[in-house]
Amino acid sequence: MSYIRRLLLLLLCSSPALCLGGVHPQGPAPSTALLHRAQKNLTRTIVHDIFSPPVASRIYLYANAAAYEALIREKESYASLHGQVADFPAIAQIPTQGAVNYQLAALYAFSRTGGLLVFSEHLLKDSVEVLLREVGEKNPATYQNSLRYGQAVSDSIMKWAAGDNYLATRKRRRYSYSKTPGKWMPTPPGFMDAIEPHWGKIRPVVLDSAQQFKPVPPPAFSTDRDSEFMKQAREVYDVTRQMTDEQRLIASYWDCNPFFLNTQGHLNFATKKLSPGGHWISIAGQAAASAKLDWPATSAAYVLTSIALFDSFISCWDEKYRSQMIRPETVINAHIDEAWHPLLQTPPFPEYTSGHSVISTAVATVLSDWFGQDFTFLDTTEVEYGLPTRRFTSFKQACDEAAISRLYGGIHYRAAIEQGQTQGAKVGECVLQKVRLKQ
Repeated sequence: MSYIRRLLLLLLCSSPALCLGGVHPQGPAPSTALLHRAQKNLTRTIVHDIFSPPVASRIYLYANAAAYEALIREKESYASLHGQVADFPAIAQIPTQGAVNYQLAALYAFSRTGGLLVFSEHLLKDSVEVLLREVGEKNPATYQNSLRYGQAVSDSIMKWAAGDNYLATRKRRRYSYSKTPGKWMPTPPGFMDAIEPHWGKIRPVVLDSAQQFKPVPPPAFSTDRDSEFMKQAREVYDVTRQMTDEQRLIASYWDCNPFFLNTQGHLNFATKKLSPGGHWISIAGQAAASAKLDWPATSAAYVLTSIALFDSFISCWDEKYRSQMIRPETVINAHIDEAWHPLLQTPPFPEYTSGHSVISTAVATVLSDWFGQDFTFLDTTEVEYGLPTRRFTSFKQACDEAAISRLYGGIHYRAAIEQGQTQGAKVGECVLQKVRLKQ
């Protein structure tokens, strides 16, 4: 029996309610804390495996789609993605005549799908097993039925995933750097190769194409000090030299750089960090827990967040490798101050538009629709990375802070931030127009 099956057996039998199948006549459904725990385990594995932000969004999408589709079979008030999303499969019927616990099926579908998309599948094992080791199997028929159904859902989702062009992008040639002045080139300290230069070729979920919300071009590159471009470069330089403690905290709080490279003399080593998508998945979970949403509503919040993330990265990365805009660090060192360093480490891909701005605004748009425009929440995501809890009075406030953090960090010009938020808002609205989960 695989570790995922052992874990879920323990989850199933930890209470009478879990062992009774899809209907729970002897008690309430199990706590949604199990689903939040599964999400955290997936994020932990993504961080460990150092997946790029776009690839991480792909893992979140398919794992959360599997969990959602498994859960809603017992909830007629929730709609499947089938019929709303192009190419989304009709989920297989329950391959059994016995009782099914849909929460258990969803956890298994989530864990199995996520496990097939990461490298370190063994890290998905949940520490809750230690707490429940003395609990034995009480309803093996329901347990097996639930796992069979969860696997059937996972199989359907993985067939959908196989058609998104991901494997084809693995076979494309490495990125060829342009020698045109003003085009992006690798930055210190690692001078890493371009990350996911072909991500714009990935199949979107709701967008008609990666170019659907193509932003206006960035300011034209120029070394003329009176040009718009150099004014924006000078702004980055000036802002980063006179920041307040709060601005420094904001920059660090939203850093979310899975590529952070430490350099000590001749020694280089990586520090594993959360991806931007992982931060917003965490926010969605904290909001759902705070609002005390039930299983389907919680899963819906996760899957809407995942769709917004996935399509945002496709839209943003398509523009990044079209405009190939040079980073502030390269410009400022060459034309303003050769000794200047940004507060944050410059990520290894072109500058325009700002990925944080695009994805944060898209997710904030869908979460504002799901929870309300003025939903107040505490974000504890970065506590484990040594940063404090932050309080936000709306998702828009959080996304605006995430966007401007890139200026404070010294890694984006203002145009990339502002146009990125415009781009992200359009992606988020498209998700809301195309996908209606609550009937």
